[in-house]
Amino acid sequence: MKTHARETECDVLIIGSGIAGTIMGAILARHGARVVLVDGVQHPRFAVGESTIPHFLVRLNMLATRYDVPEITVLESLRSVDKKIGSTFGVKRHFAFVSHRPGEEPDPGETILAGVPKALYKATHIFRQDSDAYMFHVAIKYGCEPRQNWRVADLDLGEDAVTVTGQNGERIRARYLVDASGFRSPVADKLDLRENPCRFKTHTRSIFTHMVNVPPFDHIVDWPAEQRPPLRWHEGTLHHTFDRGFFWIIPFDNHRRSTNPLCSVGLVLDTRVHPKPKDMTPEEEFYSYVDKFPAVARQFRGARRVREWVSTGRVQYSSKRTVGHRWCLMAHAAGFIDPLFSRGMSNTVEVIDAVAWRILESLKDDDFSEERYEYVERLQQGLLSYNDDLCNVSFLAFPHFKLWDAIFRIWGFSSNYGAMRLSRAQLQYNLTRDDQVYKDLEKAPNTGFWWPDEPETKAIWDTMVETVEKFEVGEISADDAADIILRMVLESDLPPAAFGYKDPNNHNLHPTTLDLAKFMYWAIRSGPPAARELAAGTLKAMGRAALRRKKIA
Repeated sequence: MKTHARETECDVLIIGSGIAGTIMGAILARHGARVVLVDGVQHPRFAVGESTIPHFLVRLNMLATRYDVPEITVLESLRSVDKKIGSTFGVKRHFAFVSHRPGEEPDPGETILAGVPKALYKATHIFRQDSDAYMFHVAIKYGCEPRQNWRVADLDLGEDAVTVTGQNGERIRARYLVDASGFRSPVADKLDLRENPCRFKTHTRSIFTHMVNVPPFDHIVDWPAEQRPPLRWHEGTLHHTFDRGFFWIIPFDNHRRSTNPLCSVGLVLDTRVHPKPKDMTPEEEFYSYVDKFPAVARQFRGARRVREWVSTGRVQYSSKRTVGHRWCLMAHAAGFIDPLFSRGMSNTVEVIDAVAWRILESLKDDDFSEERYEYVERLQQGLLSYNDDLCNVSFLAFPHFKLWDAIFRIWGFSSNYGAMRLSRAQLQYNLTRDDQVYKDLEKAPNTGFWWPDEPETKAIWDTMVETVEKFEVGEISADDAADIILRMVLESDLPPAAFGYKDPNNHNLHPTTLDLAKFMYWAIRSGPPAARELAAGTLKAMGRAALRRKKIA
C-alpha cells in the first residue's frame, strides 16, 4: 500500500466501519486487496439493527465459507459469541407480536409468535457496540488499514480511480469505492442520488434508546397457561402493535449467562397518522404513547434510559441508482425501509455477497464497468421494494388482527422456503467447493424477493399487496381483504401445514424438530414440485455430508 505524508493509494476504499463495511473489508483484505477503511467516528459506538432472522444467519455462514473468513460465523450463535466476543448478546427464539387498543388490555387471542427452529438456528440479539467493534478488529487483522475519526471532505469519481479527501487533508486514491456509510452517504450527496420525494410507500419515523429495568412481558400479563405462547415473550423480539405503529423490545439480558442489563427499546409511527409534535421532547412523546396502552405502561413503569433518546424524521430514503463506474452504495447507503421485520442486516449481508466477488474479479482484470455490477443494482432495489410492500401493508393491517394475521402467514412461509433455498446452496457448496453454486442463486427472476424463483409465491404476494391497498382506499373492508388473503394460504399447496400455516386458529407458529421432520416427509412424498425439489435437494446434500463425515472419521 503506497503511502506518502498526505496521500495513500489502495485497491478499495470503504467509507463506514459498521458491520457492513467491516465484513466487506475483512473479505477483500483476506483475498489480497489493499483496503483502507475510514469512518467519521470510532469504536465502540451505539447502533441499532439488533434483531436477527434466519436469512441473516444463513448468509453469515455463506460469507464465512465462500470467502474463507471463519470469524464471521461467530455472530451466528450465543455459544460462539460468549467464547469470542463476550456475554453481552441476547438470545432470540422468536418474533412476537401483541395487538393493543387504547385504554384496553390486550386480547391473548390477538397475538402472534413465530419461533426460530432451535434445530436449525441459534439466533441472537446482537449488541452492536460489541459486534461491530469485533468485526472492525477482524478486518484490521486481515490487513485493512483503518482511519477512525476521519471525515470525508470531498471526493472525485474519476475514470481511472476514485480520490477521497479527508478533512485532515489526506487524499486516498482507490481503484474502487464502497460507500457503506448509511443515510449521510458522501457518494449520494456528491452525485445527488437521493430520490425526492422518496418513492417508498412506507412512511414512518422512530424514537429509540437503550434502557434498564424493562421487565419481561411474561410478568406483565396474567393469562392462563393455555392462552400463553409456547415460548416466553422475553426470549425473543417483541412488538407491541397498534393502529399505524409499534413498540419494539429487544432484551440482551434474557438468558442466564448474560451480563448485559440493557434492553433496546423503540417506537415506530406512521407519520401520516402520527405527525411529529413540536412541543414535546422525544421522551415525553414516547411515554405519551406508552400511557395509551395499559399493559405497555406496566412494562415501562420502572424502566430507565441509559442513553439520550434519538428521534428521527421519516426513516425511509431511496436512491436513483446504487452502482456506478468504480463505486457502489452498499446496503443502508442505498436506502432503508423500516425496522419492522429486521431486514436491515439480512439485506446487508446479501448485498455484501453479491458485491465482494465482483470487486475481487474487477481488481484482477481491471474491469469496473457498470454492467458487471448490474445485478447488484437490481438486488438492492428489489430488496428494498419488496420490504417496502411488506411493511406498508402490515402497518395498514395492524388495527385489524384478522388481516394482519393473514399477511403474517404469507411472510412466514415465503421466508421459510427462502431460508431453506439458501441452506441447500450452502450444503451443496460445502460438498463441492464450486462457487457456481452461489452464482446460480443470482439467476432467479424475482431479484430481491424472499423466494425469488417460485412463481406461485410471487403471485400470492402480489395479490396480497393489491388486496390490502384496495382496503386502504376503501374499495373493500378489512374482513373481506383478510378472507381473500387467508383463502390463498388455505388453497395453495405451498404453505406447510406442519408449521401451522393452514390452521387459522393457530397463531403460535413454532416448528419443533418433529414438525420439521413432518414437513420434510410431506414435501418429498406429496408436496408441490417447488417444495419437493427444495426438500429433496436439502435432504440429499445433508446425507452426502453425513456420509463424508463418517468416511473421514
